[in-house]
Amino acid sequence: MRLVNGHFMREWPDPGQAIVTDHARPSNIWTRGVYYEGLMALQAVDSDPQEERAYAVAWGEAHHWGLAGGPRTRSADNQCCAQTYLELYQADPRPERIRDIKASVDAMVASSQVSDWWWVDALQMAMPVFAKLGVITQDPRYFEKMHALFVATRDGTGDRPALFNPRDGLWWRDHDFVPPYREPNGADCYWSRGNGWAMAAMARVLEVIPAGAPGREDYVRMLQAMAAGVKAVQRPDGFWNASLHDADHFGGKEESGTALFAYGLAAGVRLGILPAAEYRPVIARAWTGLVREAVHPDGFLGFVQGTGKQPSDSQPVGYDRRPNFDDFGVGCFLLAGSEAYRLADAASAP
Repeated sequence: MRLVNGHFMREWPDPGQAIVTDHARPSNIWTRGVYYEGLMALQAVDSDPQEERAYAVAWGEAHHWGLAGGPRTRSADNQCCAQTYLELYQADPRPERIRDIKASVDAMVASSQVSDWWWVDALQMAMPVFAKLGVITQDPRYFEKMHALFVATRDGTGDRPALFNPRDGLWWRDHDFVPPYREPNGADCYWSRGNGWAMAAMARVLEVIPAGAPGREDYVRMLQAMAAGVKAVQRPDGFWNASLHDADHFGGKEESGTALFAYGLAAGVRLGILPAAEYRPVIARAWTGLVREAVHPDGFLGFVQGTGKQPSDSQPVGYDRRPNFDDFGVGCFLLAGSEAYRLADAASAP
């Protein structure tokens, strides 16, 4: 984890530097927000976290603790950065760190709209924000609104279909991929990273919300159902294909979905939600595969599928292939590593 993170921090010595691909974007967009989720997970287990924590604080300060889209945004992608803002607020409760994200989420809580999370990625981007605000403020309305938004995404609303298929324990990425859409082999299109986002969301929310919080049992059951669904389609090398039910449609090693599954499964075991005997081997294969196959000697991370919404996007994926954004794949890796480290540490304890 230190090797991979060190490579990233050397590539980005200025945390506030704009991200330039096809055009310039501020560095508090969702891709960088996911990186900082991973960084915070690393510093939580690292014996010397000062540099990592300072890097995260500098990032928040560079953006004045603001959100892309401003304090009235309802976009889950824009809210993602606040997962780290709120964690830093919990460590040092300065009001500016919570100001804009609270305004953004408070407006959503006060409205009756529940159709904001129309794509599965939104669960990971925003659910932990609602959960952390509920814990910080001790206000159950954040938990209630989070659950209402989650149910609307899972079960559908009047004008949008359900995105979760309980038969397979997996999610369609958005309405474009709900049947009759099929993969070339005739199977449903279950995109690896999209499902990884959903699993990570359950783990991150269950980590912080109290027992008895609205929706908690739904999140437990979802993590259990997804764990069974992804376990059934893990590759022998520990990775998952970009298309979970069609190994020939842009098949091969893919880092981000694999890391998110490893993270969600390991967190589920640590929290006592998943049986250790069943899932430890799955996690071990995934983490071993990531370390052996994806990590370069200098810390660069290979096999990361760039941004998109389906298996065919940002292809080809390869060991030496640099994705269009080099941040979220690192964040996913650090999330997975932090939980693998905790499991290994627990296994070695008396």
